[in-house]
Amino acid sequence: MRCPYCQYEDTQVKDSRPAEEGAVIRRRRVCSVCGGRFTTFERVQLRELLITKKNGRCEPFDRDKLMRSVDVAVRKRNIDPDRIEQAISGIVRQLESLGEPEIASEKIGHLVMEALKGIDDIAYIRFASVYRDFRNASDFHDIIDELSKGIADTESRFDE
Repeated sequence: MRCPYCQYEDTQVKDSRPAEEGAVIRRRRVCSVCGGRFTTFERVQLRELLITKKNGRCEPFDRDKLMRSVDVAVRKRNIDPDRIEQAISGIVRQLESLGEPEIASEKIGHLVMEALKGIDDIAYIRFASVYRDFRNASDFHDIIDELSKGIADTESRFDE
């Protein structure tokens, strides 16, 4: 593994341990040239996924890009980072289990919306505003009404 500090090609693993309930291996590394220390994470990738964008262009799936977009939605919210990581891992597993080599970006957006809906309403609304391309305040009103209706439906089921 290349050192991120000096770009030397050969680094040594000092510590390895499972993370995220065994789905990831966390490795602490040290560079023998500059002494820089850094952490890497190793994940199983079941298949190479291609994402078809709205404009028809295809690009490889990027888990980090997905994480960044969710991070923007949850920014400054009091949400456990492990919970976000679990949601991202769940979305990736769902995508891989579809068995399709190409996945529409809309499908990913839908899965993220579903995950955020169960985590935090504000993050859900933030993500929805970009994903659904909100143009005015009424778009926010509509999604808040949608959330409120979902909460009311859930509460009425508990009352029965």
